[in-house]
Amino acid sequence: MSPWRFVGRAAELNRLISTASGGSGRGLIFSGSAGIGKSRLLREGVAALPTERLAVWTASANAATASLPFGGLAQVLPTDQPPGLTAAGLLRWAVEALNQQAAGRPIVLAIDDAHLLDPSSSALVYLMARDEGATVLGTLRSGEQFPHPIRALWTDDFVELVELEPMSVDDVSRLLVQMLEGDVDQASAERLWKLSEGNALLLRELVMAARQAGEFTKQFGVHRWTGRLELAPSLFDLIDARIGQLTPGVRTVVELASLGEPIGIDLLIKATNPVDVETAEERQLIRVVTSDRRSNVRLAHPLYGEVVRRRCPVVRQRRLEAQLADLVEAVGARRRDDLLRVAVWRLDSGTAQDPMQLLMAGAQAFAGFDVPLATRLARAALDAGGGFGAAELLSTMMMFSDQPSEALAVLDAVGEQATSQSLRARWLVVRGLVSYWGLSREATPDELAVEAKALSDPADQARVRSFEAIMRLHKLESAEALRIARSILDRPAAPVSARGLALCMIAHLQAAQGESRASERAVASVQADAPLWRTDMPYLQLALELARGTRLAIAGDLTGIDAIVADEFADLADAGDFRLGSGYLSVLRAQAARLRGQTGEALRTSVQACAALATSRIYAGLAHAERAQAHALRGEVDEARDAMADSDESQSPIMSIVYPWREQARAAVLAVADDLPGAVEVLRRLVWRLRGDGFAGHEVLALHDLVRLGRAAEPIGWPEEHDPAQTVAQRLAALAPTLEGDLPGIMAAHATAAAQRSGPDLLIAADLFKVKGLWVYAAEAAAAAAGRFRETRATEAAGNAKALMNDLLSKCDMLRTPALGLSRPALTDRERQVAKLAANGVPSRHIAAELFLSTRTVENHLQRVYAKLGVAGRAELSAALRMLPDS
Repeated sequence: MSPWRFVGRAAELNRLISTASGGSGRGLIFSGSAGIGKSRLLREGVAALPTERLAVWTASANAATASLPFGGLAQVLPTDQPPGLTAAGLLRWAVEALNQQAAGRPIVLAIDDAHLLDPSSSALVYLMARDEGATVLGTLRSGEQFPHPIRALWTDDFVELVELEPMSVDDVSRLLVQMLEGDVDQASAERLWKLSEGNALLLRELVMAARQAGEFTKQFGVHRWTGRLELAPSLFDLIDARIGQLTPGVRTVVELASLGEPIGIDLLIKATNPVDVETAEERQLIRVVTSDRRSNVRLAHPLYGEVVRRRCPVVRQRRLEAQLADLVEAVGARRRDDLLRVAVWRLDSGTAQDPMQLLMAGAQAFAGFDVPLATRLARAALDAGGGFGAAELLSTMMMFSDQPSEALAVLDAVGEQATSQSLRARWLVVRGLVSYWGLSREATPDELAVEAKALSDPADQARVRSFEAIMRLHKLESAEALRIARSILDRPAAPVSARGLALCMIAHLQAAQGESRASERAVASVQADAPLWRTDMPYLQLALELARGTRLAIAGDLTGIDAIVADEFADLADAGDFRLGSGYLSVLRAQAARLRGQTGEALRTSVQACAALATSRIYAGLAHAERAQAHALRGEVDEARDAMADSDESQSPIMSIVYPWREQARAAVLAVADDLPGAVEVLRRLVWRLRGDGFAGHEVLALHDLVRLGRAAEPIGWPEEHDPAQTVAQRLAALAPTLEGDLPGIMAAHATAAAQRSGPDLLIAADLFKVKGLWVYAAEAAAAAAGRFRETRATEAAGNAKALMNDLLSKCDMLRTPALGLSRPALTDRERQVAKLAANGVPSRHIAAELFLSTRTVENHLQRVYAKLGVAGRAELSAALRMLPDS
């Protein structure tokens, strides 16, 4: 594994550099647990200090030198100590020696692991800070005993002591990209972050072990962790050293906590000796967490549980799991998740006897979108005699695990058990789910329509027909879908889940039609009833998110998209391996990033979506189309074409509803390949089709793409039943007032300004797009305004428009569109200078020397260049710079 580039910690690093170079004489010491990154942070900060202005000396204390006088500072003191001096004399000699070596420069002492300094070195560091005004930088390990002079540094206010926090999930994601030399899907990054608790040392050990065991898969360039944890011997040793020797009683406490966390402290005390619980807490093996007036016990670190569980003999582990189940059941299993926890303990301990308990727990796991656990419990329930209910749940889980044929076999095996109309309706629904979305059988909605007529109960009929409605929408049979959905809503007897699915269908249709407020109200109504349908039909959430996401993307509501991908469902879908959910949300992330011009993020998240949906044909075509859009915006022609071909290959006719997004992507791919006539033709035909389908919300976006390609004043060329002379700008102006939301009006204003070649109006449109965060559209409008002002020789106005364009492009990554003249974000003169040298292979320290900068400043410039150009590092700089104007 190659050495890591320093990532994250920007605020801490800047604080350290500022402290050392600010001249205040007050230092900074970071404390934290082992492996959290203190030493690396100190090294990076020291490397960025200007040694021509500061006398910077570094030392690393260790156990070997802790008993040697001045052993901790042997690296910075002269090798020969004067003989015959007293301890005080030696201390004075050391102070003078450091001052002589400084030659009048301010002194900076950087001490790694200062808690291991010997007494003489500790005293010297204190005296240098107190009497000589030296700036002390350092690191300490939390929980250790500190030498008194070192402690006095902050108690006497010569340094500031700061606890270093664990790495954030974003920092861990960036570090994983380095370690695995490729992108990592968000769910894997978050799981590894939680398991390592943001500790770089533990993260490295986890990743190395997982790589050696082949537990990372790679699809479309994205690494995905299987979740199976391999612990290398080195990591076992590290955790064992932290845990230490355990008495039998304390070991039982830790084992019960590892198998049952979070476990109520009262239950743990009841199952063990209270003294052992106290000892485990004092030794920081467990921690007590209070939530909602309940005190629960967790292990002090997630990896403790992994080690303890693997060290625990199988027979004892089964006994302890049965004991946990008995304890919780004895007090009534009152908490919401007790049913699920008890069922898992029973299953793991071999004491599961109640199929209904397993089935109810499986349903609860699915309601939390934990697909693997729900599958396991459903299978166990079926094996234990759970009958139809267990088969229904298991087949549903198999469908969402991309095993539709196996799901169908499970369902058909219990078809005869669906003896009542209610069971028959449920059987038809799940079979329809598997048949349509799992096996792509287009005839499924027609079959459901026939079967529904044989059901006499209105509630059962509504349940089946709600699925028929949403299938017909996805097949673009919109009128019939709407008729069915409304008939369901007109039936008071319809179940909440059926009504919710019908409303989701209507909300999706309304979003496509541009009725954004009506769509929002429908979605809000379904979401409000979630507690009533979540257990019965958890996958209704997918229909809800598709309707909501479609509305937000059409409306250009990036804040709304940000809220979706940050809410509870996104976390549950990622954590529970609910790939359809996490895959679609990654598509939404990509759409928002694309509209912001963050093409690197758009590409990364769209590729993650493709990887998550690799075995599914439901959203795969949409994911690849979004990938094509990202590549097109970046000017990557061949990659964009390949992605579009993948979209065509993976697209299923059962999801025809996503055709507007795919055709917009197709046009973008043609445009970036310089086939503007082809792109325009694709968009014109798309506009015709959207008008015929009544999808006015989508039509506005397609018309605006024609504006972006410079066709605002050109006729659309409608078929004979419409006015063939109507221009793109005229159609937008006529359509915008009929739609809800502000984006249609802004796009219409942009089109009119472009058609009339009005620089001031184009600038107004740019400002309006900017307010919405649509930086690509804003930059394109500003670029057009600058061009018009230049034509009219309005020099000052042209300068203002260009300044706005450059400001907007500075927020974007690598960006090439026809409206920008296939341009890229503007680099400052210094950024361009540094980037050219780096692209030619000049090391940062040599660039720093040539340009009279610090190495850290050079690296900061390069990081900004990478972000603007959307590249990963030096290897991609040369090609990216060639695409810049005036390079």
